[in-house]
Amino acid sequence: MTEETDWDDLRALAQQVLDRGTPLELTDETRALLTRTGLQVAICQRDAESALYSRSTATTLLREIRQRIRDGGIRYGDALHRAYRLRDQGNLDGARQQMRDVLSVEVVPFYRGRAEMALEDMDAGTF
Repeated sequence: MTEETDWDDLRALAQQVLDRGTPLELTDETRALLTRTGLQVAICQRDAESALYSRSTATTLLREIRQRIRDGGIRYGDALHRAYRLRDQGNLDGARQQMRDVLSVEVVPFYRGRAEMALEDMDAGTF
């Protein structure tokens, strides 16, 4: 099972800061959100916490977290789409390979978990 995320709060913060240009306020709540979501996208706690000492580095951390979420989602979604297409063409080995390819590069645990579950479903014949 994949872990829970609180990416909606992160996305809202990113939209406010990165898209609208509102200065990032390093409140305790914001620091906790950035640390927590950093861990959720495979940024080590030490690196996340180090980035929280200044607004500039915290904004860079926010940008990196958002990018990892976006990139992982695109990678997984594209692979899943290709896997379904291959499955529908009768090429289950090719569909499995799509998930293996994602697993070979994906660092975000949430998307890794999704790809692992899809691969397990393929192996169980429930995909």
